[in-house]
Amino acid sequence: MSMSERLHAIGRPLLQAQLGHATVAGIGRGDLPEPVFRSWLEQDYLFLLDYVRVFARLAWQAPDAHLGDLVDLAHTTFHDELSLHRSMSAEFGADLEGAVKGPACAAYTEFLLESAGSYAEGLAALYPCMWGYSNLGRILAEDPPEEPRYRAWVDTYADPGFAALTVRIGQMIDEARPDPVRAEELFAEGMRHELAFWDVP
Repeated sequence: MSMSERLHAIGRPLLQAQLGHATVAGIGRGDLPEPVFRSWLEQDYLFLLDYVRVFARLAWQAPDAHLGDLVDLAHTTFHDELSLHRSMSAEFGADLEGAVKGPACAAYTEFLLESAGSYAEGLAALYPCMWGYSNLGRILAEDPPEEPRYRAWVDTYADPGFAALTVRIGQMIDEARPDPVRAEELFAEGMRHELAFWDVP
């Protein structure tokens, strides 16, 4: 079993916990109260700004074979995913400029930025976000919400291109060969942060 496969096995129970979370279930049904999603959008916007910084910090340390992937991920996150957030935020009346990190967002971004001080460990720490959202999107797309705004969110993370990026990060983890015990610890901690993030302030 590869390192990434070991991480998937650790992550599946925590992925199921996310699927059962009221926020995720509400998105999946399309009936999540707008103030909840508005708050989530504001927090995730702030999270993604630091996620770009994590990619950039890892790119500085990356082997040549991984450098382009991380630069592309930073670019795509900054320009495409954040653009989506701005568009959705306008529809929900979110205040991105005035948003302040809640405790879950602050704890998660601090964990990621600190973990990115080590290349292989940083990859394991950031993987829960991409792997988790790719799987959430895929599963929710099996019975997508009719509400068009929530459907658009599901479609974004169910996109095959996003799944391919997630697979590539898994390959990079295998190639970086992090200490298995440490990688498992960081991945599990990242998955716990992912679950906590749905408790929007």
